[in-house]
Amino acid sequence: MNHHRRLAGRKIVKLTARQTETFSKALHRQSQHLKSLTYSGLYRNPIEKAICMIGDKLVITEYHRNAAAEVLPMVRRKLAVSASCVTISIAGESGSGKSEIANCLAAELESEGRNCLILCQDDYFRLPPKTNHLRRKTDISWVGLGEVRLDLMEAHIYSLKEHPDKPLSKPLVRFEEDDVTCEIIERGIRDVVIIEGCYTSLLSNVDIRVFIDRTYRQTRRARKLRDRDPSEILLERVLAIEHEEISTHKSRADIVIAAPHDEREEAAAESQPNPDLA
Repeated sequence: MNHHRRLAGRKIVKLTARQTETFSKALHRQSQHLKSLTYSGLYRNPIEKAICMIGDKLVITEYHRNAAAEVLPMVRRKLAVSASCVTISIAGESGSGKSEIANCLAAELESEGRNCLILCQDDYFRLPPKTNHLRRKTDISWVGLGEVRLDLMEAHIYSLKEHPDKPLSKPLVRFEEDDVTCEIIERGIRDVVIIEGCYTSLLSNVDIRVFIDRTYRQTRRARKLRDRDPSEILLERVLAIEHEEISTHKSRADIVIAAPHDEREEAAAESQPNPDLA
């Protein structure tokens, strides 16, 4: 997938370390301010392409396209009765296919003439990815909900949903450079805002919650294809901690996407007792 074409209509500015700190504080002030704003006016932009963390790699398969097709009917029904944009969260464990399904869903909706925007939880981590990894190495208790600015995501979703007449400044993580830039989302109505990330089921201002029912053990091959995970023992500890939290979010979902058939078969085989040990 060509991520460069998905930057259309958005401005990206590289920040120095001091500017990053200032920007972070400004975003916090903005998240507080947005909660007090009142609705005022509507504008419409051309179709806006989705974007995810720059430098991240997507490997889209038939599984992801079928999952998007499973979500599509509920989105259409919601759009038919909604007075504002429809918000959809796509959650699941690392490597479960959140970004891929989000992009497939956005592509389907855009082919029907809908304006879509994707917000990625990866952009809302308090630290850029490599720095965050080092923090985890020194303090494993850092892993979890506290790593992510869910409050800021909540405020930005509210703004996009209720105040489309105002531009929005949001963080944008660059994976390879291990830094955070400032992205300006231009004002305009979006028919659909898709929010993808492991903890996004917890966001309150969401119309449809999608949960991908795959554990980190099942997604090992998918994570290797995306080549995002450092090859260390630490990774298994991190994913196990995340699993304990994320697995509890399944009950919040409106739609549960099952794991691929081969993964379900493998899981069933592993659950069978070993006759040699009987």
